[in-house]
Amino acid sequence: ENVPSFRSAKDVRVEVDGVGPLTGDVAWGGNWFFLTSTHEYELTLDRVEELSEFAWRIRQALQRQGITGKNGAEIDHIELIGPARSSNADARNFVLCPGRAYDRSPCGTGTSAKLACLIADGKLKPGEVWRQESIVGTVFEASGRLVGDRVVPRITGTAYITAEATLILNPDDPFRTGIRP
Repeated sequence: ENVPSFRSAKDVRVEVDGVGPLTGDVAWGGNWFFLTSTHEYELTLDRVEELSEFAWRIRQALQRQGITGKNGAEIDHIELIGPARSSNADARNFVLCPGRAYDRSPCGTGTSAKLACLIADGKLKPGEVWRQESIVGTVFEASGRLVGDRVVPRITGTAYITAEATLILNPDDPFRTGIRP
């Protein structure tokens, strides 16, 4: 299970440079997201650079216009939503993360945020399954249960180990756990 997730604002309008107005939802799924399907982009891997630039413009516009998550939290993830390309998915997404990196997976926190929006809109009932497809075609299966006004998501999918590291913390190093002011 992921963190209790929720939508904090619906149909938020943002003016994006070079694009014009678009609308989307602001939601928490473990990170703050702006989720939008009001775009004309096809969510395909060969368009990653174009999608990244578009999502980055959205993020900059949100910051300039003072659109934030709850308590002024920065919205640092942009989730573009489009039709699924696979018959075993309900939708496809492209997620721009901090540092202008994109998520190759359907994004667990993004799927959690999307689930909260779907349940809030009555488009998905608690316990029903939603399948989110990533920009590379991988799929997460998600469902959620209500706890008060929050959705607690349960997400399954496949992950792969891509690195392994050994951290050596020398007891004589005064900064072995990092530098903190």
